[in-house]
Amino acid sequence: MVMEEKPKKILILYASETGNAIDAAERLGREAERRGCPVLLLSVDDFDPSSLPDQEIVIFVVSTTGQGDNPDSIKVFWKFLLQRNLTQNWLSRVNYAVFGLGDSGYQKYNFVAKKLDKRLSDLGATAVVERGLGDDQHSSGYEGALDPWMSTLWKALYQKDPKLFPKGPELMTSNMSLMDQSKVQITYHDVAEGTSNFSSIPDVKLLEMQIESTRFILPGKLSGKYSPECFLKMVKNDPLSKAGSGKDVRHFEFEAVSSSIEYEVGDVVHILPSQDAAAVDAFIKRCNLNPESYIQVQANDNKENEQSYDLRNTLKVPVRLKTFVELAMDVASASPRRYFFEVMSYFATAEHEKERLQYFASSEGRDDLYEYNQKERRTVLEVLDDFPSVQMPFEWLVQLVPPLKTRAFSISSSHSAHPNQVHLTVSVVSWTTPYKRKRTGLCSSWLAELDPQKSGLISAWFQKGSLPSPPPSLPLILIGPGTGCAPFRGFVEERALQSQSGPTAPILFFFGCRNEENDFLYRDFWLFHSQKGGVLSEEKGGGFFVAFSRDQQQKVYVQHKMREESFKIWNLLTEGAAVYVAGSANKMPSDVLLAFEEIVSKEGGVPKEAAVRWLRALEKAGKYHVEAWS
Repeated sequence: MVMEEKPKKILILYASETGNAIDAAERLGREAERRGCPVLLLSVDDFDPSSLPDQEIVIFVVSTTGQGDNPDSIKVFWKFLLQRNLTQNWLSRVNYAVFGLGDSGYQKYNFVAKKLDKRLSDLGATAVVERGLGDDQHSSGYEGALDPWMSTLWKALYQKDPKLFPKGPELMTSNMSLMDQSKVQITYHDVAEGTSNFSSIPDVKLLEMQIESTRFILPGKLSGKYSPECFLKMVKNDPLSKAGSGKDVRHFEFEAVSSSIEYEVGDVVHILPSQDAAAVDAFIKRCNLNPESYIQVQANDNKENEQSYDLRNTLKVPVRLKTFVELAMDVASASPRRYFFEVMSYFATAEHEKERLQYFASSEGRDDLYEYNQKERRTVLEVLDDFPSVQMPFEWLVQLVPPLKTRAFSISSSHSAHPNQVHLTVSVVSWTTPYKRKRTGLCSSWLAELDPQKSGLISAWFQKGSLPSPPPSLPLILIGPGTGCAPFRGFVEERALQSQSGPTAPILFFFGCRNEENDFLYRDFWLFHSQKGGVLSEEKGGGFFVAFSRDQQQKVYVQHKMREESFKIWNLLTEGAAVYVAGSANKMPSDVLLAFEEIVSKEGGVPKEAAVRWLRALEKAGKYHVEAWS
């Protein structure tokens, strides 16, 4: 009797920060399965790196965050790969492919994918195809690169081993056979049974249980810790920018309600936003759901398909359906993914809608879908309203509606100065789409509308950011235009406290804004600490310098002020100062770095190339930090 050969499996590992890499990885998994090849899909932090040499084919999908930073989920894996005892042929039996997601507007574009590709090659692994680099700047987003790269990948894998795709790299099984069931199973409970579970639980504990019960549906470790570290209550909501200036920047203060707060300057707080109640009700009505029913969500036990939906637990207690939607499903701010349109096409009963959805889901319709969906930032609710004949089962909606994500903010206070508080400096996000539709950022606009007298509980998680807390003896050069000043308000608060009990090193701070009158954020605070004896005063070896970009004909930015103070900057650098840069990720970080290169070259009397190397060494020594956001 001949033993039937077990089909080979492709391992797909992803490292995601915002969820895009998960979407790309899931798409690769679906496309491989449609060609008859089994797949194991995992977040890279769920994979044991020591077993990498045992894998035959591995596809990595990795995003780059900030200024060339690793997503949190790949940090342990990457550290393992950098071990010196790993030999040049450690991965000699492994075939791999790398697809990166990045933004060419950043200086270190797709840096994580590039360095991972090089390291795998250095350890003896064989690249099946050249690495693919998805670019947010492309007219179709990262999919503009993913589609052709995938086509090349399947052909290359088939050439390497035809058994992977028994009927060839182009032939796909019917999509309908993969549509039989979603990866999520929902059990409905009697209303009386659901309410009896919660009748005697205090509000704070109940909210904690509900968040813990709903947020585990986020794929991979995107959810972080399920349960909030603490609940906050807003106690102050003050405008920092002048009304009518075209910007709305706020200073928020929060107090801990449930437990004490612990953080250091430079840390980040993640806040779970609240969705618009009317939008949640409209979604529930549009999908013909009963908001009062109680549900439990769990993974479908589908042995055929190992591209498992990452439900680590099941809901321990039933949760009200409306609460589940509010806490877990982003129905009115995030845009659905391409696969959402594909699944919608199976549930469309109107022929013209079905055809349009099929076109959007096809490679030919990719660019038109990008124009309709991502560029306009169309929400799930808006898309469903545009295709009224579609009635998707709730199981599919739970699987495919983008998860409601926390938003990260740089903390703008010192814990030592405000033991039970956390302060934030937030620009309320608003923009107009190409079709002149007004959009606002979900979290920033929600916070701006909160009344401190009536504020409810706000779920918060604390995390280390890119700006480590400096010791009082370390001289600092801080560059923080706009809301980039947020973390440095905390730095200055902390150093002012430290200076009361002992000597502290000087601080040079470069701030920038459009107009002195409209958006000089925390003006009185900076000027107070610049006065005689203050931590930003010249007397203490420091300084505070402001660039008002629009108050004169010639635009002036922080880098111009830096060049004016090149002698002071160079002196502080030679005394061992650390550089901290925070703010918009557009051009600012690279413009500031260029200014530093010119200053080191001029004041140090060295060629530009030597200045570049000098600053690179500063970064390697952990003394050049950047936290930038788009």
